[in-house]
Amino acid sequence: MNVTVNGRTRHYRTITFDSHTNQVMLIEQRLLPHTFKVIGTKDFRATAQAITDMVVRGAGAIGATAAYGLAQGALAFPGQEMKKFRKHIQGVYETLKEARPTAVDPVNAMNQVLRHMEQGENVGEQQALALAAAEEFANEDARHCEAIGKHGSKLIKNGSRVLTHCNAGWLAFVDIGTATAPMYAAQQEGRKFHVFCDETRPRCQGATLTAWELAQQKVSHQVIADNAAGFLFWRGEIDLAIVGSDRVLGRTGEVTNKIGTYTKAVLAKRHGVPFYVASPLSTIDWNLKSGRDIPIEERSESEVLGAWGIDATGKRQYVRVANQSSGARNPGFDVTPPDLITGIITPMGIFKPKDLWKNRHKLGGA
Repeated sequence: MNVTVNGRTRHYRTITFDSHTNQVMLIEQRLLPHTFKVIGTKDFRATAQAITDMVVRGAGAIGATAAYGLAQGALAFPGQEMKKFRKHIQGVYETLKEARPTAVDPVNAMNQVLRHMEQGENVGEQQALALAAAEEFANEDARHCEAIGKHGSKLIKNGSRVLTHCNAGWLAFVDIGTATAPMYAAQQEGRKFHVFCDETRPRCQGATLTAWELAQQKVSHQVIADNAAGFLFWRGEIDLAIVGSDRVLGRTGEVTNKIGTYTKAVLAKRHGVPFYVASPLSTIDWNLKSGRDIPIEERSESEVLGAWGIDATGKRQYVRVANQSSGARNPGFDVTPPDLITGIITPMGIFKPKDLWKNRHKLGGA
């Protein structure tokens, strides 16, 4: 995506790799929309911590970051003994896997890297293959998002009013995004439309990230409080909802996404508004048999009890909002059942949730 900073516009990917310094290069998303900054992680542990701390977030983005992190860990191994190398790689894999447990992309991405590494006969060959496979996952992520845009753009008509939740945009993937991909494609095709961005409490990724992206792209939009969506549905001011996903169960069509997605799906169903989920193939889980088996991340209560912003001097500050003696519950994700979902926009086309399993070979399932 093109980003304008200090009057200069250039293309950025959310994640890249610097092979000279063996660092994963990430846009520091916690600073947006106030400051645009690219940072490097010095080793695989720092890369895992960047995922946990949400320096980088979003299904495809943390998938690519984990893939690069695995390659980073492989390249850092100093010896040539294969047995020790394999043990080292297993430790790198487990560290990155545990960084954000709900999303399936990191595991799928690293498994893809491991499969390519097995073709190497020695440590050096496997190291080179690891980086090549990570690069290919990142490129594939961008291609998948572009294809999602092509399939989904037809859903957005001239004058459409579109609701989205959280950030499933360029920042959540390597490039283009998933929920935003149909919007960017429709814009490129010349259609005019308006986007309502849920603020997406408690971390406000809709207000800070999606709104920033749409402003960069000059897409008409407004930020709304999470609880305002029901009123807009009731008023007939929303024609379409498109959200992203952190895990789609290929067997059942259940979708895990940022907390609040289920609520919006219920509202859309109640008011007869189409509700679509955009998902690359790496986000589909072909193994789990029930949404209740998905590990839902419980995050720090501080995210609910306060908020981050910048003060008058431009310094980033945390401010306590809630009652001082109160605690909080903070599940990061929820699960939306398939009967509330109109369709799942994939790189291979738009499918009914219940049709994923019978099309699993087409969609990359075993």
